[in-house]
Amino acid sequence: MALTFLGLIAATLTTGAFLPQLLKTWQTKSAKDVSLGMLITFIIGIFLWLIYGLIRQDIAIIFANAMTLFFNLIILWLKIKYR
Repeated sequence: MALTFLGLIAATLTTGAFLPQLLKTWQTKSAKDVSLGMLITFIIGIFLWLIYGLIRQDIAIIFANAMTLFFNLIILWLKIKYR
C-alpha cells in the first residue's frame, strides 16, 4: 500500500510538470519552442509505458502515463494548430 502511494505521488508530480507547458502553449497560442521530434518520440515512449503499466496492472504507472499522454497529445495538437 505504501509503495503504491509513493508511486501515485511520483506520478502526480511528474505528470503535473507538463501543465505549465500546456497552459503556456494554450495562452500564447505558440508552440514554436517545443520540438516536434522530441514531442513525438516522448509520446511514443509514454504510450509504451502505458501499455507496460496495463500489462503489469500497476495503477501508478497507468495513471501517470495516461495523464501524461493526454497532456502531451494536447500539446502536439496545439503545436500543429498554431503552426
